[in-house]
Amino acid sequence: MFLNTEMNVTYITLDGYVELEKYRFVYFVIMLIGYILILCSNSTIVCLIVIHKNLHEPMYIFIAALLINSVLFSTGVYPKLLIDVLSEKQVISYPACLFQVYVFYSLSCSEFLLLAAMAFDRYVSICKPLQYHTIMRKTTVCVFLVLSWLIPFCHLAVTVIGNANQKLCSFTLKGIYCNNLLNYHFCVRSRALLIFGLVILFNINLPIIFIMFTYTVILIIAYKSCKEVRKKAAQTCLPHLLVLINYSGLVTFDTIIVRLESDISKIAHFVIMLQLITYNPFSNPIIYGLKMTKIYTHLKTLFVK
Repeated sequence: MFLNTEMNVTYITLDGYVELEKYRFVYFVIMLIGYILILCSNSTIVCLIVIHKNLHEPMYIFIAALLINSVLFSTGVYPKLLIDVLSEKQVISYPACLFQVYVFYSLSCSEFLLLAAMAFDRYVSICKPLQYHTIMRKTTVCVFLVLSWLIPFCHLAVTVIGNANQKLCSFTLKGIYCNNLLNYHFCVRSRALLIFGLVILFNINLPIIFIMFTYTVILIIAYKSCKEVRKKAAQTCLPHLLVLINYSGLVTFDTIIVRLESDISKIAHFVIMLQLITYNPFSNPIIYGLKMTKIYTHLKTLFVK
């Protein structure tokens, strides 16, 4: 759908909802509860890490950054969803759609880079314990945090700016928020932007390769070491691996629904898109809250009083 207002703004219709008229308030309540749970669960653990001095270690700082990233990611999607389900028309302006794509994918890339920073931290802690405090200084941690957000933001900015002047030949997006499906609605697809998209994809895969390589080395060294080292490796690395597997699966889903847009049912498409924005931001605090012993101890003290 194309709406041309007095200000000559292009609007895109979000046509991914299933029987919205019938389930409007059900969708709103479920999404509102989900968003509140995501905000509360992630913020609780971040506050615990900030408050308790024994959690002021690089590993927990990276966890806090990852959870903050989840809150920012959810905030880039949920408020618009809540407005849409209560509106008669589910539309979004083209500039706002581009911005949502920018936030969605830049923060997604940041998650992989933060997980890569965590992997490096665990590698140094387990494989080079005597050099840990020398290598993982405050400056090092700050550099990793800044780069984890800055690199994706700069990369995605090039794509978004390049797409800003592209003309759309279709104004109906088969989704509930803007994602890579938007690329298939351009009249002419820029070859330069396609090449740059491959560069971004490489920058996503590179952290995954680094993480898998790092944890493979950790597991080999832990296997050859004493029981205490193996226990430490299992306790601190398992949560990070679970989060990596979860998010890699979600990114795969996102790729699948873009490639198979016309081959999957509207209901399946709707469920998958909800999973993409709900599962990881909600599961991350649960995984770290239950699997990280120090965090779990503080959570238990907080809620069992």
